[in-house]
Amino acid sequence: MTDTLVNDLAALEWDNRYTRDLPADPVDALDPEEPILPRQVTGASFTRTRPTPVAAPRLVLASGELAGRLGLDVDALATEPNVSALAGNTVLPGMDPFAMNYGGHQFGNWAGQLGDGRAIALGEIVDGDGDHHMLQLKGAGPTPYSRRADGRAVLRSSIREFLCSEAMFHLGVPTTRALSLVRTGDDVVRDMFYDGNAAPEPGAIVCRVAPSFVRLGTFELPTSRGDTDLLRTVTEAAIRHSYPHLVADDGAVTETAIAAFVTEVVQRTARLMADWMRVGFVHGVMNTDNLSILGVTIDYGPYGFLDDVDPDWTPNTTDFGQRRYRYANQPRVAGWNLARFASALVPLMDGTDELQAALDGYFPAYSDAFLATQTAKLGVGVRPEDTDDGRHDPLVTDLWELLPKVETDFTRTFRLLGSADLIDTDGVDRTWDALATDVFYRPEQLDDEITSAWRSWLERLAERVRAEGREPAERQAAGDAVNPIYLLRNWLSQEAIDAATAGDEEPLRRLFDVVRDPFTERAGLEHYAGRRPDWARNAPGCSTLSCSS
Repeated sequence: MTDTLVNDLAALEWDNRYTRDLPADPVDALDPEEPILPRQVTGASFTRTRPTPVAAPRLVLASGELAGRLGLDVDALATEPNVSALAGNTVLPGMDPFAMNYGGHQFGNWAGQLGDGRAIALGEIVDGDGDHHMLQLKGAGPTPYSRRADGRAVLRSSIREFLCSEAMFHLGVPTTRALSLVRTGDDVVRDMFYDGNAAPEPGAIVCRVAPSFVRLGTFELPTSRGDTDLLRTVTEAAIRHSYPHLVADDGAVTETAIAAFVTEVVQRTARLMADWMRVGFVHGVMNTDNLSILGVTIDYGPYGFLDDVDPDWTPNTTDFGQRRYRYANQPRVAGWNLARFASALVPLMDGTDELQAALDGYFPAYSDAFLATQTAKLGVGVRPEDTDDGRHDPLVTDLWELLPKVETDFTRTFRLLGSADLIDTDGVDRTWDALATDVFYRPEQLDDEITSAWRSWLERLAERVRAEGREPAERQAAGDAVNPIYLLRNWLSQEAIDAATAGDEEPLRRLFDVVRDPFTERAGLEHYAGRRPDWARNAPGCSTLSCSS
């Protein structure tokens, strides 16, 4: 955090290296008299464009931690000049608004040009540590990449994006951040499930923040068009901006640097997937344009956190048939996406050996990261065994065989297992009683075979804990530090969304406060630590979402 905080966005140090270093679309969309129409943009990485003003912007939420990191006084964000800028009504001095041009594979199929259809970057600021942060408005109006859409966002999806961006940060999961949530005063017409039931809803805009919003699909588009010059420019800029340590002393970006760039993206993505699995997060739409070169979570659309442990669960109704992006398949999809990314860089290399070597490191890195996070959640050390398809710990592997056999709450299970006192002989009995009482949604599903399997597994966990000799209090503290008690479950978000839509924003503010401290149990917050209620089992916005959610 900067020692001296400023009161307005215009006073920040703006250094728009993306628009300075990369080729612009010669046809910009800054003239307010010119219509913004969808079109194919070639030979360019971005289009300068203007946000579309809204009727009555009002700040609803702001991240104090992020504002301080950027050098802003969070209380000053509510003042008119800042709200106007965060709503897209005013472009302040230093800003250089633009929309990025990229392509991607969607649900495994090449989709061609995609681009920022409802996101407009305001520019980049430099914080007190010299780090760059790009500020981007989501829902700020159409761009040349909007295809047939209006470029707007509804309140419910904006609340979900704001809350989850900050919740993931406080869970320790690499992510883009959210600076502000602004209600626009305008209605937006949406058909949530694409079933012919379009209706007006309140609109909103989120200001997203990240060092870079460059995606894997950024490199796919120029390669698909045979534009090697643009591919080289994009790649060199990405390395100079995000991985400057790979640049040679003479300033050159060599083939070795490109291969190292792929290796770092692969390794970061592997760790990100382990983090998603650690907290039970399901992205819902893991297209190549929705994975970042920084290995951070990007683009919160139809996401969700596991309530019950269902490896095949996806919140995205568009994916219900294929379930490509289901919870258990996310690591595999990430590997597939990374292969598309590496393939896009082949025109810049003399051969493919270095790229293949980088890709070959993905699954071993993921296996190691997954093991480390899972054993930490259980409060034990790592004891991997090498097998034909990777490295596994039988204690972890066997637990994941057990978890889906009955409807079992993911978050509450690990919170209990990671901190249970298993030192004395009664520890297994107490832990089993707690599981049966607090974790299983339908304990009537427990038969003798499943009960016996659970108790046998608990005995093995207890033996491991005793062998390692960690004191119960120490183990509980360590377990509680990695197993959240409060998670941004979809049903909690939906409660806050329903209240805010009806005019009561206090539940939203309270939920925001809760998810910013997910590991510390606090009196009076029992509701936020509860299992999914029956009303949310199949409710829209809870178990079912779409890309318009």
